[in-house]
Amino acid sequence: MQGMSEREYAARAGLSRGAIQKAKAAGRLVLHPDGSIDAEASDARRAASTDPSKQRGAPTPPKLKPVPNAALSAVGDTLRENGLPPPAAGGATFLQAKTANEVLKSQERRLKLQKLKGELVDRARAETLVFRLARETRDAWVNWPARAAALIAAEVGLDPAAMQKVLEAHVRAHLDELAEARLDLG
Repeated sequence: MQGMSEREYAARAGLSRGAIQKAKAAGRLVLHPDGSIDAEASDARRAASTDPSKQRGAPTPPKLKPVPNAALSAVGDTLRENGLPPPAAGGATFLQAKTANEVLKSQERRLKLQKLKGELVDRARAETLVFRLARETRDAWVNWPARAAALIAAEVGLDPAAMQKVLEAHVRAHLDELAEARLDLG
């Protein structure tokens, strides 16, 4: 016999004799003319034709691309924000990355639901509405001394023009103070 028997090759490969018979029938083994198995050639052919995810034993690790630091820091931030331990200095484990991904998907779904319920508003629209309201309020105050000065002057017995100048000065000073306040939606 030039090569190995099915039993010998099964023991060498760490497979059952039935698996070797199936591989032989499927043409995944190299046979000598006497029907015995060429071990080295059969190993190479089986390795080339077998799905690595279905192989037993310690598969060779796949070649992976390095993960960008921004992605690792995002995983760490997400885990920290949700009270979970951040990744070690060597990088995030698959489980930590998967947990961070699930947390982010959950947060995204919650935001979509809040938006559908009308609990969230568009930031740009909110800023536009606040700006318009502030401008309308300012314009109303700027015009108020002209309307109210004559009425107040008549009640207290003063010159309406002088009353209007005093009111305008005080209103403008007050509006200047209010203008220092800034809207922070962050």
